[in-house]
Amino acid sequence: MEMKLGMMIDLDKCIACQACTIACKAENNVAEGIQWNRVMAVMDPASKYPNVKVELYPRPCMHCERPPCLPVCPVSAIYKRADGIVMQDYDKCIGCRRCMAACPYGARGFNYEEPFKGKGYEGKPNYLNPDPAVAPRQANKVEKCTFCFQRVDQGKQPACIGACPSVARFFGDLEDPNSDVAKQIKRRKAEPLNPEKGTVPTVFYAPRG
Repeated sequence: MEMKLGMMIDLDKCIACQACTIACKAENNVAEGIQWNRVMAVMDPASKYPNVKVELYPRPCMHCERPPCLPVCPVSAIYKRADGIVMQDYDKCIGCRRCMAACPYGARGFNYEEPFKGKGYEGKPNYLNPDPAVAPRQANKVEKCTFCFQRVDQGKQPACIGACPSVARFFGDLEDPNSDVAKQIKRRKAEPLNPEKGTVPTVFYAPRG
């Protein structure tokens, strides 16, 4: 049986510190104007001013089993690996942004500029991950979370997992009932976002409370 990688985010434990966002940017050489792993504020439509209730949702790519971004790409720059990770060939991408329009989760972003190459804070060299798998990319491309495939291929967890101070994220093989992520999904009755979209996400959320 093929491995199917996925993630669970426990909203009860998430403190919206955005450590996942920073770890993702550092690991993947993400340019300043784009985020692959963002924390989004969603207003509860049932709440009213001045008692407005806002919930915070960490939002990586959902790595859907039926990714709507894939069929709309005119140059076949989007593809799925055998383990379910949805990937993008940046050399093929023409920046048309059709995939961004097709994604119902707002998981994709447009990179207007190359990662910063000058001097960093107080004249120190700017940090760049030297791994060739995440080398600085060209400007004017669409980018997104890749589950840190370069780390997965080395038997490691995505950068956001280890960076979470409240251990709110779990990652692994969804097909293995003994994996931590599968156990947590079952125990916490976690569900994907907007299942009615029919994209079958492999990122699950454990409810608050």
